[in-house]
Amino acid sequence: MLAADPAASIAAIAAEAGVDRRTVYRRFASREELLAAIYQARYDAVERAVENARLRAAPVAVALHRYVEEIIGVNRKWPVELGRLRADDAIRERRDALIGEIDDFLRRAAEEGLLRADLPFSWASSLLPQLMHLASQELSELSAAQAADVVVDTFLHGLGPR
Repeated sequence: MLAADPAASIAAIAAEAGVDRRTVYRRFASREELLAAIYQARYDAVERAVENARLRAAPVAVALHRYVEEIIGVNRKWPVELGRLRADDAIRERRDALIGEIDDFLRRAAEEGLLRADLPFSWASSLLPQLMHLASQELSELSAAQAADVVVDTFLHGLGPR
């Protein structure tokens, strides 16, 4: 509901959930507290996705597919507006650490020849999240695994060695 209407009221959220707004307020003192909990849960899921992908240990192609599939799943389960997430100080440190881990993984992919060396590294680092976001929304008829196939194929063939 918040993905469709980021300004949705507690009353509207409660009605959509099939509970009274007092029930929501017993758990969350304010709308901001509810939003913080939602973003926390989304980011917990992102961290689990990165951990499950085994970016440092698994072969690059396997880790890439696992990561993309898991993130598409997270994006579909938690389709919230990300601007607030990026501005949240409590999450910024976690986000920066994960970006560093993913960037290290993409450098490993480049070193192993899966990514083109003639493009700036920032291109791959910026493109992959955009592809995952698009796949989450535009390929909704596909399972997360099938959408990951499309993203990985697009990513590697667009950035793969010539």
